[in-house]
Formats: sequence, C-alpha cells, structure tokens
Amino acid sequence: MANIFSLIFLFIVLIVVFSSFVTVKQGTIAVVTVFGKYRRILFPGLNFKLPLVEQIYSRISIQNRSVELEFQAVTVDQANVYFKAMILYSVFDQSEETIKNVAFKFVDERNLMQALIRTVEGSIRAFVATKRQADVLILRRDIVEHVKEQLDQILEGWGYHLQDLQLNDITFDDVIMKSMSQVVASNNLKAAAENEGQALLITKTKGAEAEGNAIKIAAEAERQAAQLRGQGIALFREEVAKGMSVAAKEMNDANMDTSVILFTMWTEAIKNFAEYSKGNVIFLDGSTDSMKRTMQELMSMNLLNMDQKKA
Repeated sequence: MANIFSLIFLFIVLIVVFSSFVTVKQGTIAVVTVFGKYRRILFPGLNFKLPLVEQIYSRISIQNRSVELEFQAVTVDQANVYFKAMILYSVFDQSEETIKNVAFKFVDERNLMQALIRTVEGSIRAFVATKRQADVLILRRDIVEHVKEQLDQILEGWGYHLQDLQLNDITFDDVIMKSMSQVVASNNLKAAAENEGQALLITKTKGAEAEGNAIKIAAEAERQAAQLRGQGIALFREEVAKGMSVAAKEMNDANMDTSVILFTMWTEAIKNFAEYSKGNVIFLDGSTDSMKRTMQELMSMNLLNMDQKKA
C-alpha cells in the first residue's frame, strides 16, 4: 500500500516539475496569467512558471503577417473602382505594454483581422470618394500614403504596425475599361499621325534642301564653266591677234598686201562651214561686190585692231 502511495506522489511531483517549465518558440512571445489576470510575458526559449498557478493565456507571433483584400469604392463622379490589395503588418514592438494590447484588445484573431480589413477599406474608400475616375490610376502612391497616415496611430493603439500596403490591381466596370482603351488607342493613333507628319515634313525639308544645294552647285559649276569658256575665248582671240600681227609684219616687210591674210581667213571660214555644218544650209553672197564689201570690212577691223594696240 505504501508503494502505491509513493508511486502516486512521485507521479504528482513529476507532473508539477514538468509543468513548471515551458518552451516558447522563436518569433513568439507567451502571455502568462494568474487566475485569469495578466501576470507577465515569456520570451523565446525555456522559461519557468509557477505550476498549477500561472497559465499560458496566448502565444503572440511577432513575425510579419499578410492578408489579401478585395473591395469596391466609388469615385466622386460615380464610377465603381475595384481594388485588390495586400496588407503587410506586424506587432509594433516587443515591449510589455504592446504585447498586452495585442493580447487583450480583441477577443480573438478573427475579430482583429475583421477590424484591420474594414479600417483599411474605409480609409481607401474615403480617399477615392474625393477623386475623379480618371485620376485614380495615377494616385496609387497617394492612396497608400494616405492609408498609412490614417492607420498608423490607430494600429499602434492595438499594438500593431502597418508596414506596407500594396494595391496589386485597380479596375473599373467593363464599359469604363473599354472607353479607357479607346481613349488610349485614339491617343496612340494621334501620336502616330503626328510622328508621321513630322517625318514627312523632315523628309520634304531635307529633299528641298538637297535640291537647293544641287541647284547652287550646278549654278556655281555653270558660272565656273562660263568663266573658263570666256577665258578660253579671250586666250584664243589673243593668240589669233598675235598670229595676225606677226603675219602682217612679215608681209609688210616683204612689201605684200596684208589684205591677203583677211581673204585667207574668210576662205578658211567658208571651208569650216562646209566641213562642220552637219547638213545645215548656209547662204553666202559670192558676188564680186559682196566679196569686195566683205574684204573692206575685214580690212577696217584689222586697222581698228592695230590702232588699239598702238594706243
């Protein structure tokens, strides 16, 4: 009989000893109560508690947690906006006061999540209600900053901190989405037309500049060619005049009539007309009077050239 009581006593002692130690996992803080009243918190590791007196009320995770939201808001111009968002939150810090708020502010985790989600949704709806539908898409960052500013103080009172709010998707009714697509398409067409017009203008401008440059180059080439032709004719005439002067001087020294030179030039001209006329008909007056008149004109021109040289 004594052995039975000894075994029972030993069993009770073992239960008391093992119940005096509790293990708290990493990333978790345990809340201890005594007869339902808050007593203290236990940090990760092996901890001692009074057996049969202190109880583990809850284990609170201090790790980051996330939750996804889907809700609807209405803009100031009565357009429905559909949001898909993700909330990232965590316990504000590991202080005793913060852990007490987390442990006792809400009945359970479900009530906390409901309050958190509804608060975020309400803040976004209030912000969107003051904006136009066309402005919502470009105000994504402003919406996030507004929600954080509104919720930080509220969540801190609950013992939590909103680390991030991501608006993953913002959509509208199908009719609005189609109209927005049409606006984007028309703007793209307008931009394409403007770009095409600019390209055509540039092409025509470059073509006109090239044509103008070509005309300038051709004109300059023609000017230089005309100048060279004039210089060539001048040199030809100068050489002819020199040759005629030498021939005339030699004929004067030989007491010959210089008119023979002019007659020879006239006959050579007729010969060249015949050789290079290419089938054209040239009418020359071959009468004696006409030849005499031509010879007189040539002699007059010769005398005029000689007088100019002497001068």
